[in-house]
Amino acid sequence: MYTSTKLPRTSALFISALLGGVIFTSCASSHQSANKALPPMAADSAANPASAPARENSVSQKAEAAPTARSRPQLIKKAAISLTVNSVDQTVDAVSQIINQQQGDLIGLKQQQPKNDNPRYTATIQLRIPENRLEPTLEQLAKLGTVESRNITAEDVGDRLVDFQARLTNLQKTEANLQKIMDRAGSIRDVLSVSQELSNVRQTIEQIDAQLKNLKNQVAYSTITLNLEAAVSSTSPQPAFGLQVQETWNNSTHSLSAFSVGLLKLGIWLIVYSPYLFIFVALIYGFRRWQRTHSPRLTQTPESTTSE
Repeated sequence: MYTSTKLPRTSALFISALLGGVIFTSCASSHQSANKALPPMAADSAANPASAPARENSVSQKAEAAPTARSRPQLIKKAAISLTVNSVDQTVDAVSQIINQQQGDLIGLKQQQPKNDNPRYTATIQLRIPENRLEPTLEQLAKLGTVESRNITAEDVGDRLVDFQARLTNLQKTEANLQKIMDRAGSIRDVLSVSQELSNVRQTIEQIDAQLKNLKNQVAYSTITLNLEAAVSSTSPQPAFGLQVQETWNNSTHSLSAFSVGLLKLGIWLIVYSPYLFIFVALIYGFRRWQRTHSPRLTQTPESTTSE
């Protein structure tokens, strides 16, 4: 009788202990999962509420201290450099090699031979170089001779690029709206009106797009004007004797042909105006004959008076 009442009490205590352990482990796991779900800063603030305001202040200070990203200025750069060199021809060849190395383009070359008023050999070269290689190119060009002058100018066109881009975007939206209106138009008059307006908008889009591409191209490539001048005045060598004889022969034959052509032109003029010349000669001949026929009578009158 005593043993039968003791067993149910022992089993009840065991079941209650087992339930308490399950409840305790579930509460612990839920607390850990909540801490894992929170971000690190939130978990720390939850674990230590006193340090939360200090962390928030430090985060705000870091956000204020972080610099704002600046957009790169859109500059059109132009440079000019003047050099005094020993040989202009050799320097031009060296400049061509530098242009190829820097992946640029030669857009202009003007060479001037020595003259009496300017005995020095000069040349002007215009080249286009990628914007990021402007300074290295100028340094290489400066090594070709003695630098007489050097200057760089820059023009900021960022506002113009933004303006063109905004206008282009608005016009493209207008084009899309007009296209929708044209698709819904019923009468021919409405279709023609919308088509005309759509054509004007597309023409404006093409113009602005061309200007935008031109500005971007000028920003991407810088222009360099290089002026070269020989250090010593160059004198042209004396031509050979055979060349002098040949030049004299050419000049003489040219003069003879010019004289012959002049005589032929004179003969043509005389033939054309020959009737007037004949009339003029006939008038002179008639006047002389009339003068001869009347001159004896005038001369005999005094003689006859003296004889009497």
